[in-house]
Amino acid sequence: MRDIIVALAIGLVAAAALFRPDIGILGWTWVGIMNPHRLGWGFARELPVAMMIGVATLVGLLFYRGVKRFPVCAPVLALLAFDLWMVVTHFFGMYPELAEVFAVRILKIQVMVFVAIFILVNRQHIDALVWVLVGSLAYYGTKGGLFTILTGGSFRVWGPEGSFIEGNNELALSLIMVIPLMRYLQLTYGNKRIKRGMVACMLLCAASALGSQSRGALLAISAMALLLWWRGKGKLLGGVLIVVTAVALISFMPSEWENRMNTIQTYDQDASAMQRIDAWTMTWNLAKDHPIIGGGYAIYTMENFIKYSLYFGTMGTRNAHSIYFSVMGEHGFVGLGLFLLIWLTTWRSASWIRKHSGPDGEYAWAYWLASMTQVSIIGYLTGGAFLYLAYFDLPYNLLILVAITQDWLKRELVSHEHQRSQASCLPSKEGHLQENPVDQKT
Repeated sequence: MRDIIVALAIGLVAAAALFRPDIGILGWTWVGIMNPHRLGWGFARELPVAMMIGVATLVGLLFYRGVKRFPVCAPVLALLAFDLWMVVTHFFGMYPELAEVFAVRILKIQVMVFVAIFILVNRQHIDALVWVLVGSLAYYGTKGGLFTILTGGSFRVWGPEGSFIEGNNELALSLIMVIPLMRYLQLTYGNKRIKRGMVACMLLCAASALGSQSRGALLAISAMALLLWWRGKGKLLGGVLIVVTAVALISFMPSEWENRMNTIQTYDQDASAMQRIDAWTMTWNLAKDHPIIGGGYAIYTMENFIKYSLYFGTMGTRNAHSIYFSVMGEHGFVGLGLFLLIWLTTWRSASWIRKHSGPDGEYAWAYWLASMTQVSIIGYLTGGAFLYLAYFDLPYNLLILVAITQDWLKRELVSHEHQRSQASCLPSKEGHLQENPVDQKT
């Protein structure tokens, strides 16, 4: 029954995408983040759902008569440069034939990112995308949070099989990154049920993230909490609330959770941590040998670990488990520079939105969206230091939200300025031009 429901939902979204590619993009995002087909037990698990919706969206785009825009802003240009560089490093990498399937997967994600930037143009689109991201991960966060509370945190919470968030660490970071978007919905929607629902989801997602026993997620949520505290007006009250909430959530955790978190201080005695350091060493040494283009996606071979790692491959061949080291090893120092530029420019664009909107008034929603997006980015850049999530959809959806919101706000501000200019030049009853009252005072 579950497979039939999922298949019907995917079919309806694909059909709608032929006429409304904006719906197709939302459906693509839902499939990419949530992986609903992995919740089935039968034929739905192997359906090419992303391809179905993606192809329908691209076909619909050819005939779409709705508004389309391509905001030429720093984050979009930085992302375009990074994508083009990844194509170069793939073809000139060490093992392009081994990385072909993975490279195609990354290319598909990036193509749809630009399609989203092209056809999502207004606040309705922006909020719809936020709801899709929140809903896709709130399912796992709510279920995982309840599971963590009912079991006393004795078991880890895992994501859907075969997805970017399959691992407990990856799911935990994703849940933490989506909590600020829930906060945005809570702040900007007046419906009391939505506000209460978002509070419950935020708490359950935090509990689920803790239940994953992810050390990187703990560091990420700590960094996010620090940013929220720093920006808050009542720092004493805010600090007390953060501490009380943290203590309340951690109190549910068993001694196994505490022991695992304590390994942050004794990383040299933890096999998992040492495997990460071994992989980081391998990518660093490889990047020094190939500083411009790196080695491409498929660098995690026994040959490279024997040549470049600390323990000569005895720790096993695994990915870099870091957004920074993976990009550096796969795409060289040029690629790492472009990757960092993406998030620097996205942060600056979000700061521009905050500056030109404000927490009150007509554009307050844009202010809070930009603010919460920055909190999510801090979580990603902190937790991502320990995870292989450089190509995961979710952070690029944050870029989409910032780019579209900045473009929309710029157009709104220009439109208002134009209306003010016209109003100041309206003819008076005597046929003379009226002067702007502000100009008269000056």
